[in-house]
Amino acid sequence: MTKIAILGANGRLGRVVGKAFIDAGFDVRAVTRTGKVPAELQGATAVAGDALDRQSLIRATQGIDIIFNGLNPIYTDWGKCMPMAENVMAACRENGALHLFPGTVYNYGSPMPQVITEATPFHPTTEKGRIRCAMEDLFRGEAEAGRVRTIILRAGDFFGGTGRGSWFDLVVAAKMEKGVYTAPGPADLTHEWAYLPDFAVAFVGLTKNLDKTGSFEAINFPGHAITDLDMKAAAEKALGRKLKLSFMPWWVLRAGSPFVAMWKEIVSMSYLRFEAHRLVSTRLEKIIGEIPHTPLDEAVKEALQDIGIAVQPLAPGCLIKSSNER
Repeated sequence: MTKIAILGANGRLGRVVGKAFIDAGFDVRAVTRTGKVPAELQGATAVAGDALDRQSLIRATQGIDIIFNGLNPIYTDWGKCMPMAENVMAACRENGALHLFPGTVYNYGSPMPQVITEATPFHPTTEKGRIRCAMEDLFRGEAEAGRVRTIILRAGDFFGGTGRGSWFDLVVAAKMEKGVYTAPGPADLTHEWAYLPDFAVAFVGLTKNLDKTGSFEAINFPGHAITDLDMKAAAEKALGRKLKLSFMPWWVLRAGSPFVAMWKEIVSMSYLRFEAHRLVSTRLEKIIGEIPHTPLDEAVKEALQDIGIAVQPLAPGCLIKSSNER
């Protein structure tokens, strides 16, 4: 049985990806600092490991075939990203393990390309974008040197899964129980979202089709390229009532950013909410076949349930794509 270690298994992404690999029959090892894992990963082996301690991480991943790198420090701690990435590469080298990594759109900078393909060049204009490019350069160098094989699957903003920390739960759905939908930017602007259960299944598909991939792959995951009006309509169907449209008060964050470190970091990435973009792929379908894509109404309903918001059963025939989706 193929053995996979999930780094960051306590996080939202790690939980969903870990469960997808458990469901697919993999031997899953959940690696966290405490050695404890959430209930969603019942069936995984819990192991303690510190991604900032190279030897600890190597011990935690001993005998593993695949390492899923779900490590993602909070915005104010991104100085940890490169040390973690270097330690993950060391663990992969020690085990001869395949490295799976969730990519972002930060690499492209501002102005954002409206359509992002696998051939779209990077042009980072923020510190986080430059860090992400440096990480991918590290991974590519290890692959070209024949040391570590890496597959990057690049996605937009996450929704779905339990836990907190995404734009969906912190902003969009934060006031839904009070009847308010909060748009982080212009309501008619196309934004790239990734429904995490679909994203996780795509990772599983990639590991089952390694004969179709090279030593280094950076592949786009086309999720839901939608507007806030589309997301709001899906939320209204799930809740069974209309929502008032409000907007995130960016002026407050900008005014306070010199004094609040997290606000400063969020403001630095605000262009993503004001510049339309979508991901397309010429590679993913050729490798895994049909790309996992839960219809928007169903995905939003399940994402709201995941964060504890009560929804109504979907009526038959509601599971359709928005007219703005690809």
